[in-house]
Amino acid sequence: MPKLIKKYLGGKVFSVYNIIVWILMLLVGVVFVYTPGDLIVSEIIGQQAVATNPTTWIVYAGIFLYYVVATIFPIDAIIGRVYPVFGAFLIISAVGIFSGILFGGGQYLNNLQFSGMFSQHPQGLPFIPVFFITVACGILSGFHATQNTLIARTVSSEKEGKTTFFNMMLVEGFIAMCWAGGAMILFNQGTDMATSATLMVGLVSRKFLGSIGALFAIIGVIVLPITSGDTAFRGLRLMVAEQFNIDQASAKKRVGLSIAFFIPAAFILYIAKTNPAGFSILWRYFAFTNQFVGTFALATISVYLYINGKNYLVSLIPGTFYMFVTLSFIFNAKIGFNLDTLLGLPAGSYTASYILAAVLSVVYIWFVRHRATSQKDQILQNVLS
Repeated sequence: MPKLIKKYLGGKVFSVYNIIVWILMLLVGVVFVYTPGDLIVSEIIGQQAVATNPTTWIVYAGIFLYYVVATIFPIDAIIGRVYPVFGAFLIISAVGIFSGILFGGGQYLNNLQFSGMFSQHPQGLPFIPVFFITVACGILSGFHATQNTLIARTVSSEKEGKTTFFNMMLVEGFIAMCWAGGAMILFNQGTDMATSATLMVGLVSRKFLGSIGALFAIIGVIVLPITSGDTAFRGLRLMVAEQFNIDQASAKKRVGLSIAFFIPAAFILYIAKTNPAGFSILWRYFAFTNQFVGTFALATISVYLYINGKNYLVSLIPGTFYMFVTLSFIFNAKIGFNLDTLLGLPAGSYTASYILAAVLSVVYIWFVRHRATSQKDQILQNVLS
């Protein structure tokens, strides 16, 4: 993916992209140590997954150890053989939750009312951009964009592209909405709104799938994120190694470079776990970088389609929308620039953030068209090696 970014968007954009995507990969790795680790402690071991519990840190260390071992031995090849089984667990559990919502819990869901869509959040947060930042991978994922170029090498024909990429993202969106629907029902039945995401996985599973079904669902939710975390750290290692020409043939160099990433990852994990709002903050940074990286991929696709005389709006429109979403979020958020507060605007105001994000979204459109028209010949002559 980095080579495609450099070819179609240019060297300067490539430099910015590299930094952001490295941060994303690091955050993905941390998130996918935190969440499955907490599920192992709370749902499998049966203890509280809190910072004061030594078991929590032992489990986290075990996941990191797995990542180290995976850089030495081809464990991914072994896991790949049983990976579809865990994927099936996740899909079947989502269908089970969906069925439970339809036949038993639907009365606890709120009907969609477009007139109040933008003011229904309990904390008064705006639908745009907060909803799209929160859902993250269920709608658009920059992390998936970084993996597409790897997965593309495993398909035998371009005809498999729609099933492999487009349809799978639809499935992921369906899974996300099933779990979200299950969580909304429990919240409307009185579950504390402050209940953590990892605890909600167990509660939703047992509510709709029973004890046995919940076990299979939880195992799937544990195994798949761990392997995704492995993929994130592996991708980060390979991208950095390629950028700085670090040979990855020897296991010693692979492990050394991996540990260099595990150290800051462990530090971020410690901060997130010891802070009461740690996971919420970690998720928001991850979600922002995840969606923001996606805008680079969509810009790349737009330039490619424009140059080849195809309908580039299919990628430019969502790219522009998500440029607005991500920028308005980070401009306004306290973990970002806190722009509206600094300008003395009323609490909850997004006015300044919306305006600045809209202006930069227009710049995004201009850049894509300008790059595709002014650099067309240069791009066509640039053959990826």
